[in-house]
Amino acid sequence: MTMLIAGQLLAFTADPFTVPPEDAARHESHGAVAVVDGRILATGTRDAMQARFPDATLRDHGDALILPGFVDAHMHYPQTAIIASWGKRLIDWLNSYTFPEEARFGDPAYARRIADRTLDLARAHGTTSLASYCTIHPASVDAIFEAAAARGMAVWAGKTCMDRNAPDDLRDTAQSAYDDSRALLGRWHGTGRARYAITPRFSPTSTPDQLSALGALWAEHPDCLMQTHLSEQTDEIAWVRDLFPDARDYLDTYEAHGLLGERGLYGHAIHLEPREIARLRETGAALVHCPTSNTFIGSGLFDMGLAETHRVGLATDTGGGSNFSMLRTMAAAYEVAQLHGRALHPAQLLWLATEGSARALHAVDEIGTLAEGSAADLVILDLASTPVIAQRHARADTLWEAVFPTIMMGGDRAIAETYIAGEPTG
Repeated sequence: MTMLIAGQLLAFTADPFTVPPEDAARHESHGAVAVVDGRILATGTRDAMQARFPDATLRDHGDALILPGFVDAHMHYPQTAIIASWGKRLIDWLNSYTFPEEARFGDPAYARRIADRTLDLARAHGTTSLASYCTIHPASVDAIFEAAAARGMAVWAGKTCMDRNAPDDLRDTAQSAYDDSRALLGRWHGTGRARYAITPRFSPTSTPDQLSALGALWAEHPDCLMQTHLSEQTDEIAWVRDLFPDARDYLDTYEAHGLLGERGLYGHAIHLEPREIARLRETGAALVHCPTSNTFIGSGLFDMGLAETHRVGLATDTGGGSNFSMLRTMAAAYEVAQLHGRALHPAQLLWLATEGSARALHAVDEIGTLAEGSAADLVILDLASTPVIAQRHARADTLWEAVFPTIMMGGDRAIAETYIAGEPTG
């Protein structure tokens, strides 16, 4: 049975960081998406879609804006319960909040409870796909993939590997990191919408032997993603320099062990050296901007100018990030860019949260667009969800003026509906 989802339609036709942003999207003020068997069959004007599919079931969202579902390219579902904890920078955050909480995921029932909570919160904020770190416990990986399968969501996740500079109950070894990751990859990668991501937390918590073991695993399974952290805070970089005195820079601690490549996701990437910028571009690796986290724990300001030359995704980094909302994350990205002297266009912000992040995950054929054949993962935005947004929206002369107040002031109140594989979740 075909379903028509009607409303305003916004579909990107180009990367708004490489063409004038106003020319990067197609807008239908009275549009519709035709969906069958969880996939997008066609898009166009509402009249054309109704004429083409006269027997389709209609779900009419009026003047609400239909977009691809938001894609969160870097988050930590085990930190859901400690989101918005007070007063720490990165290393203290890990020791005071993250590690004690992650130790609880040795209990599979607790892992399942938090996985369910995380994905329900994500859906309520319009996020239909995400990439998450788990903990060292294999059951934490099973929990997030099982929760995602129950909701029909596309999720990338992996066991977080650490064999030093972490509490005893959160350390594995080079061999167990390889063995556990390999077994989990075999169980989950490509099962339904699950995709495995090889996951060393970051160089300070992995010995060279462990990094090499995970590099070897990635070489054996090059279609997997590899996710880690890079150059988040200056004191972290100094720590890496002490731990790896022979490395040319932070990125080299990964590159020397087979952990730099096109399918690599490098979270934060704020304080980069010229060589690192060049190598990330040469390899086609993805940088993931986490603006609410970067301001919340005082990391620094990402240079969004890199999006003109590099693959860049956008992410909440929950729970170092202080919100599940990709709208709030877009607002923070705008504010961070302003501090760099750059005003991001609304098209650029929306693209980062949808197709840009999907490209970072090498999943643009599946998620992040309204292209025919893509999964029907959609978010429906109410562009007048609160009185203050509504009064600003009423003065808008263009689509971009109409949507920008929702980017800056919206949240879960602006999510009129979320669809996953064509099924409404509200």
